[in-house]
Amino acid sequence: MIARMEQHQVALYLAALAAGALIGLAAPALGPGLEHAINPVLGLLLYVTFLQVPAAELGRSLREGRFLIAALVVNFAVVPLVVAALFAFLPDDRAVRLGALLVLLAPCVDYVIVFSGLAGGSNRRLLAATPLLLIAQMVLLPLYLLLFLGPDLADVVEPGPFIEAFVVLIVIPLTLAWSTQAWAARRVAGQRFTATANLTMVLLMIVTLLTVVASQIPKVSDALGQVARVIPVYVAFLVVMAFAGLAVAHLFRLDAPAGRAVVFTGATRNSLVVLPLALALPDALAVAAVVVVAQTLVEVVGMVVYVRVVPRLLPMN
Repeated sequence: MIARMEQHQVALYLAALAAGALIGLAAPALGPGLEHAINPVLGLLLYVTFLQVPAAELGRSLREGRFLIAALVVNFAVVPLVVAALFAFLPDDRAVRLGALLVLLAPCVDYVIVFSGLAGGSNRRLLAATPLLLIAQMVLLPLYLLLFLGPDLADVVEPGPFIEAFVVLIVIPLTLAWSTQAWAARRVAGQRFTATANLTMVLLMIVTLLTVVASQIPKVSDALGQVARVIPVYVAFLVVMAFAGLAVAHLFRLDAPAGRAVVFTGATRNSLVVLPLALALPDALAVAAVVVVAQTLVEVVGMVVYVRVVPRLLPMN
Protein backbone atom coordinates (compact mmCIF):
# COMPACT_ATOMS: atom_id res chain seq x y z
CA MET A 1 0.00 0.00 0.00
CA ILE A 2 2.84 2.39 0.89
CA ALA A 3 4.52 1.70 -2.45
CA ARG A 4 1.28 2.43 -4.31
CA MET A 5 0.79 5.64 -2.32
CA GLU A 6 4.28 6.82 -3.23
CA GLN A 7 3.71 5.93 -6.88
CA HIS A 8 0.48 7.96 -7.01
CA GLN A 9 1.36 10.64 -4.46
CA VAL A 10 0.64 13.64 -6.72
CA ALA A 11 -2.89 12.40 -7.39
CA LEU A 12 -3.31 11.74 -3.68
CA TYR A 13 -2.22 15.30 -2.82
CA LEU A 14 -4.75 16.72 -5.25
CA ALA A 15 -7.40 14.43 -3.78
CA ALA A 16 -6.46 15.63 -0.28
CA LEU A 17 -6.94 19.24 -1.37
CA ALA A 18 -10.33 18.41 -2.86
CA ALA A 19 -11.41 16.39 0.20
CA GLY A 20 -10.30 19.19 2.49
CA ALA A 21 -12.32 21.71 0.51
CA LEU A 22 -15.43 19.49 0.65
CA ILE A 23 -15.08 18.92 4.40
CA GLY A 24 -14.49 22.60 5.07
CA LEU A 25 -17.51 23.69 3.03
CA ALA A 26 -19.80 20.94 4.31
CA ALA A 27 -18.85 21.35 7.99
CA PRO A 28 -17.37 24.82 8.55
CA ALA A 29 -17.85 24.42 12.32
CA LEU A 30 -14.92 21.99 12.28
CA GLY A 31 -12.60 24.78 11.14
CA PRO A 32 -11.42 26.10 14.55
CA GLY A 33 -10.65 22.62 15.84
CA LEU A 34 -8.77 21.63 12.71
CA GLU A 35 -6.86 24.91 12.86
CA HIS A 36 -5.42 23.86 16.23
CA ALA A 37 -4.26 20.60 14.63
CA ILE A 38 -2.16 22.34 11.96
CA ASN A 39 0.98 22.85 14.07
CA PRO A 40 1.14 19.28 15.50
CA VAL A 41 0.55 17.68 12.08
CA LEU A 42 3.04 20.00 10.41
CA GLY A 43 5.59 19.37 13.16
CA LEU A 44 5.30 15.61 12.52
CA LEU A 45 5.70 16.13 8.79
CA LEU A 46 8.85 18.21 9.27
CA TYR A 47 10.20 15.68 11.78
CA VAL A 48 9.95 12.92 9.18
CA THR A 49 11.43 15.26 6.55
CA PHE A 50 14.42 16.04 8.77
CA LEU A 51 14.75 12.37 9.68
CA GLN A 52 15.75 11.78 6.04
CA VAL A 53 18.66 14.26 6.39
CA PRO A 54 21.52 12.32 8.02
CA ALA A 55 23.76 14.62 10.05
CA ALA A 56 26.85 13.20 8.33
CA GLU A 57 25.28 13.74 4.91
CA LEU A 58 24.54 17.34 5.88
CA GLY A 59 28.22 17.93 6.57
CA ARG A 60 29.18 16.52 3.18
CA SER A 61 26.50 18.49 1.37
CA LEU A 62 27.69 21.74 2.91
CA ARG A 63 30.89 21.21 0.95
CA GLU A 64 28.89 21.19 -2.29
CA GLY A 65 29.32 24.92 -2.49
CA ARG A 66 27.95 25.60 -5.96
CA PHE A 67 24.58 23.97 -5.31
CA LEU A 68 24.10 25.59 -1.91
CA ILE A 69 25.07 29.03 -3.20
CA ALA A 70 22.76 28.59 -6.19
CA ALA A 71 19.88 27.59 -3.86
CA LEU A 72 20.52 30.63 -1.65
CA VAL A 73 20.84 32.99 -4.62
CA VAL A 74 17.62 31.83 -6.29
CA ASN A 75 15.63 32.01 -3.03
CA PHE A 76 17.02 35.10 -1.34
CA ALA A 77 18.22 37.26 -4.24
CA VAL A 78 16.23 36.32 -7.35
CA VAL A 79 12.89 35.62 -5.65
CA PRO A 80 12.76 39.00 -3.83
CA LEU A 81 13.43 40.75 -7.13
CA VAL A 82 10.62 38.82 -8.84
CA VAL A 83 8.28 39.54 -5.91
CA ALA A 84 9.21 43.23 -6.10
CA ALA A 85 8.22 43.26 -9.78
CA LEU A 86 4.90 41.54 -9.00
CA PHE A 87 4.19 43.61 -5.88
CA ALA A 88 2.54 46.41 -7.86
CA PHE A 89 -0.07 43.92 -9.15
CA LEU A 90 -1.20 42.91 -5.66
CA PRO A 91 -4.42 44.46 -4.31
CA ASP A 92 -3.86 47.64 -2.30
CA ASP A 93 -4.81 45.97 0.96
CA ARG A 94 -2.26 45.54 3.76
CA ALA A 95 -3.57 42.14 4.90
CA VAL A 96 -3.61 40.72 1.37
CA ARG A 97 -0.13 42.05 0.62
CA LEU A 98 1.22 40.76 3.92
CA GLY A 99 -0.14 37.27 3.25
CA ALA A 100 1.26 37.19 -0.28
CA LEU A 101 4.67 38.41 0.88
CA LEU A 102 4.79 35.93 3.77
CA VAL A 103 4.32 33.00 1.44
CA LEU A 104 6.22 34.17 -1.66
CA LEU A 105 9.38 35.15 0.22
CA ALA A 106 9.79 31.82 2.09
CA PRO A 107 11.23 28.77 0.23
CA CYS A 108 9.52 25.40 0.69
CA VAL A 109 11.15 22.65 2.75
CA ASP A 110 8.67 19.77 2.60
CA TYR A 111 6.83 18.71 -0.56
CA VAL A 112 9.40 20.43 -2.80
CA ILE A 113 11.52 17.32 -2.17
CA VAL A 114 8.73 15.09 -3.47
CA PHE A 115 8.02 17.06 -6.62
CA SER A 116 11.70 17.66 -7.38
CA GLY A 117 12.33 13.93 -7.10
CA LEU A 118 9.46 13.15 -9.46
CA ALA A 119 11.11 15.45 -12.02
CA GLY A 120 14.53 13.85 -11.59
CA GLY A 121 15.92 16.55 -9.30
CA SER A 122 18.57 15.87 -6.67
CA ASN A 123 16.55 15.07 -3.54
CA ARG A 124 19.71 14.39 -1.54
CA ARG A 125 21.03 17.90 -2.04
CA LEU A 126 17.66 19.51 -1.35
CA LEU A 127 17.18 17.50 1.83
CA ALA A 128 20.59 18.47 3.11
CA ALA A 129 19.98 22.14 2.26
CA THR A 130 16.66 22.18 4.13
CA PRO A 131 17.93 23.31 7.57
CA LEU A 132 19.99 26.08 5.97
CA LEU A 133 17.01 27.32 3.94
CA LEU A 134 14.79 27.28 7.03
CA ILE A 135 17.24 29.25 9.16
CA ALA A 136 17.92 31.75 6.38
CA GLN A 137 14.24 32.44 5.76
CA MET A 138 13.45 32.92 9.44
CA VAL A 139 16.29 35.46 9.68
CA LEU A 140 15.56 37.27 6.42
CA LEU A 141 11.75 37.14 6.23
CA PRO A 142 11.14 39.89 8.84
CA LEU A 143 13.71 42.09 7.07
CA TYR A 144 12.02 41.57 3.70
CA LEU A 145 8.59 42.33 5.17
CA LEU A 146 9.98 45.53 6.67
CA LEU A 147 11.49 46.48 3.32
CA PHE A 148 8.26 45.89 1.37
CA LEU A 149 5.69 47.16 3.86
CA GLY A 150 7.63 49.80 5.81
CA PRO A 151 8.11 50.48 9.53
CA ASP A 152 4.35 50.55 10.21
CA LEU A 153 4.46 46.77 10.02
CA ALA A 154 6.05 46.66 13.48
CA ASP A 155 2.73 47.83 14.96
CA VAL A 156 0.86 44.71 13.82
CA VAL A 157 3.48 41.96 13.44
CA GLU A 158 5.01 40.82 16.71
CA PRO A 159 8.19 38.71 16.89
CA GLY A 160 6.60 36.21 19.30
CA PRO A 161 4.80 34.05 16.70
CA PHE A 162 7.91 34.00 14.49
CA ILE A 163 10.05 32.79 17.38
CA GLU A 164 7.42 30.25 18.43
CA ALA A 165 7.11 28.91 14.89
CA PHE A 166 10.89 28.62 14.60
CA VAL A 167 11.11 26.64 17.85
CA VAL A 168 8.03 24.44 17.34
CA LEU A 169 8.38 23.77 13.62
CA ILE A 170 12.15 23.82 13.16
CA VAL A 171 14.24 23.47 16.31
CA ILE A 172 12.18 20.76 18.01
CA PRO A 173 11.58 18.54 14.92
CA LEU A 174 15.22 18.89 13.83
CA THR A 175 16.54 18.06 17.31
CA LEU A 176 14.22 15.05 17.62
CA ALA A 177 15.16 13.85 14.13
CA TRP A 178 18.87 13.95 14.80
CA SER A 179 18.36 12.33 18.23
CA THR A 180 16.45 9.55 16.49
CA GLN A 181 19.33 9.13 14.03
CA ALA A 182 21.76 8.78 16.94
CA TRP A 183 19.47 6.15 18.47
CA ALA A 184 19.27 4.28 15.14
CA ALA A 185 23.07 4.28 14.89
CA ARG A 186 23.30 2.39 18.20
CA ARG A 187 20.16 0.24 18.37
CA VAL A 188 18.29 -2.06 15.99
CA ALA A 189 15.01 -0.77 17.45
CA GLY A 190 16.02 2.73 16.40
CA GLN A 191 16.69 1.53 12.86
CA ARG A 192 13.28 -0.12 12.67
CA PHE A 193 11.56 2.96 14.04
CA THR A 194 13.34 5.21 11.52
CA ALA A 195 12.46 2.94 8.61
CA THR A 196 8.80 2.88 9.67
CA ALA A 197 8.68 6.66 10.20
CA ASN A 198 10.14 7.31 6.75
CA LEU A 199 7.25 5.36 5.22
CA THR A 200 4.74 7.83 6.66
CA MET A 201 5.94 10.80 4.59
CA VAL A 202 3.21 10.63 1.94
CA LEU A 203 0.47 9.93 4.49
CA LEU A 204 1.55 12.87 6.66
CA MET A 205 1.60 15.18 3.64
CA ILE A 206 -1.95 14.07 2.77
CA VAL A 207 -3.15 14.67 6.33
CA THR A 208 -1.41 18.07 6.47
CA LEU A 209 -2.89 19.31 3.18
CA LEU A 210 -6.36 18.05 4.11
CA THR A 211 -6.20 19.65 7.57
CA VAL A 212 -4.98 23.01 6.28
CA VAL A 213 -7.53 23.27 3.49
CA ALA A 214 -10.48 21.98 5.57
CA SER A 215 -9.72 24.50 8.33
CA GLN A 216 -9.24 27.48 6.02
CA ILE A 217 -11.57 26.93 3.03
CA PRO A 218 -14.60 28.55 4.76
CA LYS A 219 -12.49 31.70 5.12
CA VAL A 220 -11.48 31.49 1.47
CA SER A 221 -15.12 31.42 0.41
CA ASP A 222 -15.82 34.45 2.62
CA ALA A 223 -12.95 36.42 1.03
CA LEU A 224 -13.25 35.06 -2.49
CA GLY A 225 -13.04 38.46 -4.19
CA GLN A 226 -9.76 39.38 -2.51
CA VAL A 227 -8.26 35.94 -3.06
CA ALA A 228 -9.22 35.88 -6.74
CA ARG A 229 -7.15 39.01 -7.35
CA VAL A 230 -4.03 37.36 -5.92
CA ILE A 231 -4.22 34.12 -7.91
CA PRO A 232 -2.89 35.64 -11.19
CA VAL A 233 0.14 36.89 -9.24
CA TYR A 234 0.80 33.38 -7.94
CA VAL A 235 0.50 31.93 -11.43
CA ALA A 236 2.83 34.60 -12.83
CA PHE A 237 5.35 33.83 -10.08
CA LEU A 238 5.42 30.14 -11.06
CA VAL A 239 5.92 30.98 -14.73
CA VAL A 240 8.70 33.51 -14.12
CA MET A 241 10.53 31.35 -11.58
CA ALA A 242 10.72 28.40 -13.96
CA PHE A 243 12.96 30.45 -16.25
CA ALA A 244 14.70 32.34 -13.45
CA GLY A 245 15.65 29.05 -11.78
CA LEU A 246 16.83 27.72 -15.11
CA ALA A 247 19.05 30.80 -15.57
CA VAL A 248 20.58 30.34 -12.09
CA ALA A 249 21.25 26.64 -12.80
CA HIS A 250 23.07 27.58 -16.00
CA LEU A 251 24.94 30.41 -14.29
CA PHE A 252 26.38 28.00 -11.71
CA ARG A 253 26.94 25.26 -14.32
CA LEU A 254 24.99 22.67 -12.38
CA ASP A 255 24.30 19.20 -13.71
CA ALA A 256 20.71 18.34 -14.65
CA PRO A 257 19.61 16.81 -11.29
CA ALA A 258 21.06 19.72 -9.30
CA GLY A 259 19.68 22.26 -11.77
CA ARG A 260 16.19 20.80 -11.58
CA ALA A 261 16.35 20.92 -7.78
CA VAL A 262 17.30 24.62 -7.96
CA VAL A 263 14.35 25.33 -10.26
CA PHE A 264 11.96 23.62 -7.84
CA THR A 265 13.34 25.27 -4.70
CA GLY A 266 13.02 28.67 -6.35
CA ALA A 267 9.41 28.08 -7.39
CA THR A 268 7.90 26.26 -4.40
CA ARG A 269 6.99 28.31 -1.34
CA ASN A 270 6.72 27.52 2.36
CA SER A 271 2.97 28.01 2.72
CA LEU A 272 2.51 25.26 5.32
CA VAL A 273 5.20 26.63 7.65
CA VAL A 274 4.28 30.32 7.34
CA LEU A 275 0.56 29.63 7.77
CA PRO A 276 0.86 29.52 11.61
CA LEU A 277 2.51 32.95 11.40
CA ALA A 278 -0.41 34.27 9.36
CA LEU A 279 -2.92 32.70 11.74
CA ALA A 280 -1.25 34.50 14.67
CA LEU A 281 -1.83 37.93 13.13
CA PRO A 282 -4.46 40.30 14.61
CA ASP A 283 -8.09 39.90 13.45
CA ALA A 284 -7.76 42.97 11.22
CA LEU A 285 -5.23 41.01 9.14
CA ALA A 286 -7.07 37.66 9.18
CA VAL A 287 -7.32 37.63 5.37
CA ALA A 288 -3.54 37.08 5.25
CA ALA A 289 -4.00 33.42 6.25
CA VAL A 290 -6.55 32.92 3.48
CA VAL A 291 -4.13 34.40 0.96
CA VAL A 292 -1.47 31.94 2.12
CA VAL A 293 -3.81 28.96 1.71
CA ALA A 294 -4.78 30.14 -1.78
CA GLN A 295 -1.11 29.95 -2.74
CA THR A 296 -1.01 26.30 -1.64
CA LEU A 297 -3.93 25.45 -3.91
CA VAL A 298 -2.33 27.19 -6.90
CA GLU A 299 1.11 25.77 -6.25
CA VAL A 300 0.19 22.09 -5.96
CA VAL A 301 -1.51 22.28 -9.36
CA GLY A 302 1.49 24.19 -10.68
CA MET A 303 3.86 21.49 -9.44
CA VAL A 304 2.01 18.89 -11.50
CA VAL A 305 2.88 21.01 -14.55
CA TYR A 306 6.46 21.53 -13.35
CA VAL A 307 7.03 17.77 -13.04
CA ARG A 308 6.37 17.47 -16.77
CA VAL A 309 7.96 20.72 -18.00
CA VAL A 310 11.18 21.06 -15.97
CA PRO A 311 12.80 17.85 -17.35
CA ARG A 312 12.28 19.28 -20.84
CA LEU A 313 13.88 22.57 -19.85
CA LEU A 314 16.84 20.73 -18.27
CA PRO A 315 17.30 17.42 -20.07
CA MET A 316 19.82 14.92 -18.70
CA ASN A 317 22.10 15.23 -21.71
